[in-house]
Amino acid sequence: MKRIYLLIYYILFQHIPMQPFPGYKLGYILRRLIVQKILIKCGKDIIVKNNCYFGNGTRLSIGNRSQLGQNARLNGKITIGEDVLMGPDVIMMSTSHAYSDLNMPINTQGEGKEKPIFIGDNVWVGTRVIILPGVSIGGHSIIGSGAVVTKSFPDYSIIGGNPAKLIKKREPINESKNNWDCPR
Repeated sequence: MKRIYLLIYYILFQHIPMQPFPGYKLGYILRRLIVQKILIKCGKDIIVKNNCYFGNGTRLSIGNRSQLGQNARLNGKITIGEDVLMGPDVIMMSTSHAYSDLNMPINTQGEGKEKPIFIGDNVWVGTRVIILPGVSIGGHSIIGSGAVVTKSFPDYSIIGGNPAKLIKKREPINESKNNWDCPR
């Protein structure tokens, strides 16, 4: 039965237009219903944008209210937390090619050891971010557009660049400070 759901998703549902096309909410609902039958874990109220590729879904887990961005390519064991926002064209790869044997062409060495990817809760993954094998992104973090993330980062990180580096830490808003700058 799962193969039928995969066929329906990849042949039909992944191509349903998204916002701002009329009826886009119906497309989100249809994709969510079919993806819930495919992924290993699929939270409530997720959004899967069009042309998202995740293989057969047996190694992808996504939390409540998270989004898989348009044209995303997610390969291997990946865990995405709750309330994750993902821009278009994001790539997450938890595997790579083996290349250690210098006497053998790389294309014949097969895959290297899989290294799972973990994305914490409330993370914003910007447009065209690439996340490589073994990376963990702490909760409440932001990954700037175009970043190539080759190592892990803790909670509340703002990261960007190629290779990605810590730009600064997110800090809570001081609620006691008066943020009104207008005269009374």
